Amino acid sequence: MSDNMNEMQDRYEGQISYANEVITTIVSVATTEVEGISGIAGSGNSLTGIIVGKGKGRAPKGVKVDVNGDSVSVDVSVTVDYGIPIQKVGRSCQENIRKSIETMTGLHVEKVDLHVVGVSFEKENQELQQGQKLALDIKEDEAAGAENEKSPAPDATPNVEPVWEEEEEENEEDDLPDSEEDDLDLTQE
Repeated sequence: MSDNMNEMQDRYEGQISYANEVITTIVSVATTEVEGISGIAGSGNSLTGIIVGKGKGRAPKGVKVDVNGDSVSVDVSVTVDYGIPIQKVGRSCQENIRKSIETMTGLHVEKVDLHVVGVSFEKENQELQQGQKLALDIKEDEAAGAENEKSPAPDATPNVEPVWEEEEEENEEDDLPDSEEDDLDLTQE
């Protein structure tokens, strides 16, 4: 049985090779997955064309791949988000690229050279715009609240004097019978 197994393995043995575009796509996706990396130099805003296979020959200019047998060397140029520790993000990016290539292809990554070529203020600007919008919304809410305070809200309960109090007073006078009033008058005379 082991002879049959060896024959099957021989039949399926062969070489697997990867086009540079495949490795470039893996590098591009692995790079942009890292928090703090805002983009790859020369890739525009989207890697969609590369990812879905429409970008044949349109790899980002910021990614260079050199495949030599079972070894790969990668050179990537990136922009990072402002305020992020570049050394930490850089190391995370290199590790993510290495792990992704080795996991997906089985190739050994000799080195990943990462070049930080720019700093992006896009996140900071978005946060600033969101803060300004929030402040404007608060001002509008305060202005609406101040206007509501100027015009008093209609009273929910109408001003009606209780009728039962007046009736009680009338009833107290009526409590004395007429005959007692007459008796009092007689004794005083």
